[in-house]
Amino acid sequence: MSESSLIGNEAENQILELLKSRFEKNNFLCSPSIWDKVEQRLKENPDKVQSLILMEETGGEPHLFSFDSEKDEYYFVDCCKESPAGRRSLCYDAEALESRKKFKPKDSALNLAKKMGAELLDEELYWKLQQNGSFDCKTSSWLKTPDKIRKLGGALFGDFRFETVFVYHNGAESYYAARGFRCFLKLS
Repeated sequence: MSESSLIGNEAENQILELLKSRFEKNNFLCSPSIWDKVEQRLKENPDKVQSLILMEETGGEPHLFSFDSEKDEYYFVDCCKESPAGRRSLCYDAEALESRKKFKPKDSALNLAKKMGAELLDEELYWKLQQNGSFDCKTSSWLKTPDKIRKLGGALFGDFRFETVFVYHNGAESYYAARGFRCFLKLS
């Protein structure tokens, strides 16, 4: 076995242990018995495990968050208290990045999520996350934006202030040190 595959296996084992520990400490789902099934699926989908490793490495603290019984799909969601530190100061998408002539950020939220093999939270999933705690109290997170809004130059973001969840808009080319993005990973 090569050294790189050993490192890969170690990282995979570590993320599986970490995810299991998070699940046992804070189970958003009803049945604690589902972890074995989820872990087996992850072992059968090493690309999903790599995505979870990247989510963790960038500060997302992914957590098994929900289950769609009709589709038999599990969702891992970034559950860090603030927008992941390793995913901040990004504009919304490639078009917004290209439109900036000065002071371009290093990347865009959509592009980085794609590289990670994950997707940005949409409004519905963001609201569901906020029902399970107070997230983005000092930061904000880009959200998947409907095409109609994006075609007009805007993009959505969410945060939690004054004990209220806010979803608002900004120019897609904007970026801030306190704005990043949260993502989710679907496991089928």
